Amino acid sequence: MKQIKVLDKEFEISMPEDVIQKRIKEMAVKLSKDYEGKKPIFLGILNGSFMFASDLFKEITIEAQITFLKLASYQGTTTTGAVKQLIGLNQEIKDQHIIILEDIVDTGITLETIMRQLSGYLPKSIKIATLLFKPEAYKKDVVIDYIGFSIPNEFILGYGLDYDGFGRNYKDIYTLIE
Repeated sequence: MKQIKVLDKEFEISMPEDVIQKRIKEMAVKLSKDYEGKKPIFLGILNGSFMFASDLFKEITIEAQITFLKLASYQGTTTTGAVKQLIGLNQEIKDQHIIILEDIVDTGITLETIMRQLSGYLPKSIKIATLLFKPEAYKKDVVIDYIGFSIPNEFILGYGLDYDGFGRNYKDIYTLIE
């Protein structure tokens, strides 16, 4: 499937599933090595990161936990610039090593909000792992520790990313055809 239509928009494949999975395995090897003996808590940011978090966590070879936090800042194909916390953290993270799992980091507004909120819980450390990063769109100073792919500042969907709630179910990543 080279092109797809989701709602009123056309998309073309930009990253096939095998490329995504290969990179996730590489990230898991690095994370497992970096956190050996530390028993980190992986914190997936919903909704978008659910596929990435699941596939990455299956490849982690150390003792670790996973939990999820749900926030929202998108409407349609653009960020609203406002982050609303929808479902909060229900796990003790004080003195724990936290690895935030994001599907995509673009402006960094959501990430900055998450970092500020989590710091108040006094974790031992907080690192960020994202499958996708848009350096051209990034406006914040938060360090992204593990990046799967740096991509252009284009609207994408698939592999957990959506357009108005649709398109998350595709195994590949697609770019909007302008």
